[in-house]
Amino acid sequence: MALITLLIPCYNEEESLPRLYEAVCAMAREVSDCEFEFLCINDGSKDRTLQILKQLREADKRVSYVDLSRNFGKENAMLAGFDFAKGDAVVIMDADLQDPPSVIPQMIAKWREGFDDVYGKRLSRGDDSWLRQRFSLLYYRLLQSSSKEDVMPNVGDFRLLDRKCIEALKQLRESNRYTKGMFCFVGFKKGFVEYERELRTIGKSSFNFRKLFSLAIEGFTSHTTIPLRVATMLGMVVSLCAFVYMIFVFVKALIWGDAVGGYPSLMIVILFLGGVQLLTIGIIGEYLGRVFTESKRRPVYFVREYNDSLAQN
Repeated sequence: MALITLLIPCYNEEESLPRLYEAVCAMAREVSDCEFEFLCINDGSKDRTLQILKQLREADKRVSYVDLSRNFGKENAMLAGFDFAKGDAVVIMDADLQDPPSVIPQMIAKWREGFDDVYGKRLSRGDDSWLRQRFSLLYYRLLQSSSKEDVMPNVGDFRLLDRKCIEALKQLRESNRYTKGMFCFVGFKKGFVEYERELRTIGKSSFNFRKLFSLAIEGFTSHTTIPLRVATMLGMVVSLCAFVYMIFVFVKALIWGDAVGGYPSLMIVILFLGGVQLLTIGIIGEYLGRVFTESKRRPVYFVREYNDSLAQN
């Protein structure tokens, strides 16, 4: 009988966990020919998330938990889940029930058809604002046009991965992680199921605009080098324009002379060139900062506790 691990990163989810447990148990009863492991990764929660996970573990041994030593972020928490998951297949889902567990039997059916990576494709984006949806679509279009791999829009982390995909992802140990890009990088046979994303009824998302913007920058800098090429091309275009303008000023001075003046145009050129240089240095700095982080070769996460016992990385 196949073992399916539900991998659930948790950060301050004390209100969602009881409902989540009821929902996944109801789903598990429908899939009677599979065994389930409910693996929750406590990513440094500051509320009672860990205590609730321990209570659920005492009542149901299908529940497992990994307590990280601090908040390492969802991407790193998922890697911890990959390391500790025991299942023949792993389903990644959030604890807020916006990705409904009722879709999981469809994913399992597609997996049995021979697909290694069955991702959930959203028909709607739940309670995301109109502006956030537009920015999201624009971001994925830019990322897809600049990447060698196919990064799909309206597709999140909600998916089923075969054990061979998990073993491949476990080999990717970089600190600056963009898991959506990694899913595409490892390849394997992909299928999808469509679903309606539910509204979040409990709590609020911890992904504010700052975190989403940081994740978008992470996606570009870890998945493609196009920004560096854009900076190079921009530098070439600006240099060419500056060279043409220099010839124009020189010819003008020879023919008509050069009266004192030109302060506004001079300041515009200086400020424009300075802005381009700072932008280029910033792009290079983003990549250099990631090289600096990766060169330290630090562990991606540390575990404080695994199922009531101390764990060592």
